[in-house]
Amino acid sequence: MKWIALKNISDLDKIKDDSQYNPQFIFKHSTRCSISNIVMSRFESTYDLSSLSVYFLDLLKHRDISNKIAYDFKVKHESPQLLVIHNRICNLHSSHTNINQLNLLD
Repeated sequence: MKWIALKNISDLDKIKDDSQYNPQFIFKHSTRCSISNIVMSRFESTYDLSSLSVYFLDLLKHRDISNKIAYDFKVKHESPQLLVIHNRICNLHSSHTNINQLNLLD
């Protein structure tokens, strides 16, 4: 899986714009959290999303971006968390082990 690093708040505008054509995925990850590490590992082994845009947000470095995501997409901040952005809105989101139960390819 190829991750796209989400490092700037301005990147959210690109995600919103690109979501008009194809769903965009944001995976919020706490690099020091064992649960987050397990969920991320399972996510990588569960899905073949190589043709999709999957953004990776390191929460320890970019909590400000996570706060902006929560505000812009009207979701509660959680970690780990996966958001599916389509047509400029969050159509689906999940956290913790529920992330790997989503059907993302339909």
